[in-house]
Amino acid sequence: MSESPASGPPPQIPPARQTETPPTRPRATTLRQRLAELRGPSVAPHPLDARALAALAANPGCKRRALLDGAGVDKGVLATALGSPAPFGQSQFAFMRGNAFEAKVKADGGAELLRLLYERLGGGAPAPAGDVATPDLSAAGPEGRAARTALALREATAAGGWALLDHPMLALEVAGSPAYLEPDAVVVHPDGRWTVVEIKSFPMIDASADASKVGAAARQAAVYVLALERVAAVTERAEVGHRVLLVCPKDFSNLPTASVVDVRKQRAVTRRQLTRLTRVEDIAAALPEGTTFDPACPPEELDAAVAAVPPAYAPECLAACELAFHCRAKSRAEGAVETLGRSVRGELGGLTTVAGVLAAAAGKEGDPADPTVAALRRAAALRAEALESAAVLRTEAREAASVTRAGAPEGAAACR
Repeated sequence: MSESPASGPPPQIPPARQTETPPTRPRATTLRQRLAELRGPSVAPHPLDARALAALAANPGCKRRALLDGAGVDKGVLATALGSPAPFGQSQFAFMRGNAFEAKVKADGGAELLRLLYERLGGGAPAPAGDVATPDLSAAGPEGRAARTALALREATAAGGWALLDHPMLALEVAGSPAYLEPDAVVVHPDGRWTVVEIKSFPMIDASADASKVGAAARQAAVYVLALERVAAVTERAEVGHRVLLVCPKDFSNLPTASVVDVRKQRAVTRRQLTRLTRVEDIAAALPEGTTFDPACPPEELDAAVAAVPPAYAPECLAACELAFHCRAKSRAEGAVETLGRSVRGELGGLTTVAGVLAAAAGKEGDPADPTVAALRRAAALRAEALESAAVLRTEAREAASVTRAGAPEGAAACR
């Protein structure tokens, strides 16, 4: 019986022609493992709340903050380890006062909260009575709570009645990494509308509150609206209201009052800015091997790790980011024009340092045909002309005073 090539033993390759099988590459590290390495092996992730997310959306070009927030790094602890602690934050007294006021608003099953909401946003639905649903949202971990919240929202919408969700958990993807957000409350209307409720401890005097605080609350509420829209997109009859209920103490008392805030503008701006954020995994892939932001590391290593991630510092960061004072010190040391503000930076074009700007204004550097350089030199000439005129005026004033003193009679009393 003859042997066919298909049934016979495989041909032997001469040793000279044998090729080695390339070693198997290790399985790619998942993003979650990579972020845990950046955070530190024994450091728990710091949750990304709506306030931090609104600040991140206000500065989408800052890769440093995007990575640190996406990895769950506590920027306050990191700033302290770097020697530049942030001298701001909510006091313990204000925190306790806010919790006490929120508990008062939500007492008796949220009866007062629902009354305020019905007065401002009730529409044509019947007033909420004792049959208001308050689903249990407890679950294991933020992922479980987010899933339980989504299920409760769908069930409440299908039931067609009033429902109050106390501290629901919402999920929102930020730069490719999930962020879990916890609004004060979400109310489901009988018509399927969902309304975000923000409870703040700053007072509302004569039906108006501090504009800056209301604006900050609106930006936070817009983040919650964006997260709710993801759930509403897969829920029948659901619609997320663009008007949120802001509950504050009335005048100087502890009695709650409410106002309606339209967050359509803040929602559009936040959505656009979050879309512009660079993905966290892309930023992490560009870092040197072994980079970590573990606060237990020496300050020199932490400083090098932070410096490896490019920032986008602006003076506005001082009111919103715990790491801003460290970034400001580095920016000043480098002479970067960002320390002067975004508007100034935008006007200076390709000039990136204060020294370069001064040299261009003095005519030592720069192309005279460059509009920015020409404007700087014109401004420098006008300044020199103004200083020269001021010097002439001061000289004339001194001479006039000398003549007046010389012509005065000897021993005349000075004018008082």
